[in-house]
Amino acid sequence: MELSMQSITYLQGVGPKKATLFASELGLQTAEDLVRYYPYKYVDRSRFYYLHEINGNMPFIQVKGHIIRFEKIGEGHQQRLLAIFTDGKDTIELIWFKGIKFIIEKYKTGIEYVIFGKPAAFNGKFNILHPEIDLVTALPPAEQMGLQPFYNTTEKMKAGFLNSKAIQNIIYPLLNQVKQGVSDTLPAYIIKRFALMNLTESLVNVHFPKNAHALNKARQRLKFEELFYIQLSILRQSKWREQNFKGFVFSKIGDNFNSFYTNCLPFELTGAQKRVLREIRTDVGSGRQMNRLLQGDVGSGKTLVALMSMLIAIDNGYQAALMAPTEILANQHFVTIKEFLGDLGVKVELLTGSTRPKARESLHEQLRSGEMKILIGTHALIEDTVQFQNLGLVVIDEQHRFGVEQRSKLWKKNIQPPHILVMTATPIPRTLAMTLYGDLRVSVIDELPPGRKPIQTFHHYQTKRLSINQFIAKQVTEGRQIYIVYPLIQESEKMDLQDLENGYDYIRETFPQYKVCKVHGKLKAVEKEYQMQQFVSGNAQIMVATTVIEVGVNVPNASVMIIENAERFGLSQLHQLRGRVGRGADQSYCILLTGYKLAAETRKRMEIMVRTNDGFEISEADLQLRGPGDIEGKAQSGMPFELKIANLAQDGKMLEIARQVAIEVLEDDSDLAKPENYVLTHQLRKLKTNTLNWGVIS
Repeated sequence: MELSMQSITYLQGVGPKKATLFASELGLQTAEDLVRYYPYKYVDRSRFYYLHEINGNMPFIQVKGHIIRFEKIGEGHQQRLLAIFTDGKDTIELIWFKGIKFIIEKYKTGIEYVIFGKPAAFNGKFNILHPEIDLVTALPPAEQMGLQPFYNTTEKMKAGFLNSKAIQNIIYPLLNQVKQGVSDTLPAYIIKRFALMNLTESLVNVHFPKNAHALNKARQRLKFEELFYIQLSILRQSKWREQNFKGFVFSKIGDNFNSFYTNCLPFELTGAQKRVLREIRTDVGSGRQMNRLLQGDVGSGKTLVALMSMLIAIDNGYQAALMAPTEILANQHFVTIKEFLGDLGVKVELLTGSTRPKARESLHEQLRSGEMKILIGTHALIEDTVQFQNLGLVVIDEQHRFGVEQRSKLWKKNIQPPHILVMTATPIPRTLAMTLYGDLRVSVIDELPPGRKPIQTFHHYQTKRLSINQFIAKQVTEGRQIYIVYPLIQESEKMDLQDLENGYDYIRETFPQYKVCKVHGKLKAVEKEYQMQQFVSGNAQIMVATTVIEVGVNVPNASVMIIENAERFGLSQLHQLRGRVGRGADQSYCILLTGYKLAAETRKRMEIMVRTNDGFEISEADLQLRGPGDIEGKAQSGMPFELKIANLAQDGKMLEIARQVAIEVLEDDSDLAKPENYVLTHQLRKLKTNTLNWGVIS
């Protein structure tokens, strides 16, 4: 029977209870799922130690010997079991806090065992907590071969007797079935071209490697396969969309665009903005539906490019929409675009959850009649009641903050899908862009508008507070405004809010002559808006806030960003916060305040921030330091797939090769109809996830 058809329940050592745990905790349901559940690390068990060799820096040790005696210590829930173990010369304590009855019944004194575990020092003696114990005569194969696999588990699984060792013992007999030969998932010509290990050997050696070389070959093969199929799926979907969805043709540049360009431009476009506009004009005039990603740092002028693209749509008889993830950001776009347009006469409206029913009625009417040309809003835009007369272009800001279904509803507002322009101020590393946005054409605005000076960034310890206060006073005296940002991390919300309140009181006491406002997510919307407006209008000189000001606040007069406890922020977040200043012509500053004791990685983050303002360099460094799982804030967030073995931070070169191979395969056989490519269509069908939707509606 095929591995994909075998239920995990009937595998040796599983049964209904453990099968339920596998399914609920890890999403594993078949034998194939389990075989594709790869170890996260390996420990070399080819070496046996003597007890006198132990030191506190060893991650694991393996010792042969026997138990001299058992002792029960304490009573009730506090009871623990202690065993004195000897290798013939020295002794070590083995300790258990649970399963005491089972341990005493199973393990006997005087019999030779191998113990394996992590040594820890206590009261000048070494001990091992909950060690693995095996008879010397019955060592499992992993220990005989040297490299023992370790599998990620959860607390629920451990409570249900499914720890890493248990998973190892379930997978080992299953591999006998694999050794009889499984159908390869890559065509023979690709395996030959890159001298890849076949699938059977790869699966056996990734779990129980013969040696380090075999493990490396197995991992390389499985990583390549994973990345190749992601790229093949994305690129194939992109081709399908190009063939099946024709785009509205915006054939002319008309009065609105030309009047805006001549009379309303706030400043001369940068070379990068002009280049991006040319790329967009080519797309919307091609007869293909545009799907373009527009990347650019905070303040680089993406909104202006988006507006000019919308004016092209309007000049060709279509409407445009801009969807933002929050009301603050939607409001900001609305105000900015209204200011840009001035007296041009283009009807622009705002629709959010706060829009009153009466205003909505009028808005819907203008939208259906075509009188309204641009609608800006939050996810309120995707409600069924919102009907456009002729939607030709959709701009989505920070699209990773919208779900797939939310985006698809907007995409379906027309029988023929509109052109899509996705904007992000979060620079995306190349490897992530090739996977998250692999089927979008990418435009980058890599120049700041004229007159902008690079922000100067400094890292100071909190002992420098007196000189920082003097700097604040000097800046305010010169007419500038100051942000002071505190972390607000959910796990320690109460403590963080207290820090912010204390900081607010301290600033008011230190600067009684200045007006200080305070903003955080726990404030009611009306109060938050009032406090924001105090700062935006210039009534308040200093704003004490949490990261709610990360996006959506545009105060050109604010020239100083002070980030308290900067060690608690990730690189991308620090960069986003820094982007709140530097929006006017004055020199702006970002001050990162930390304690003295910093981990090496934290110190590196501070050094990178001080050294560069380049968002792309920062995003690459962030990927290297944190890995892809955390880039959006939670594991694989925003990913249309789950990476089981590849790592975008480490396997960038392999991803590029995999993408190039996928491109070559599709250029040679776009329908994958050739006999040698049957394996590809078969595997794509099996791997089909929501990547399909992602490709269609990005």
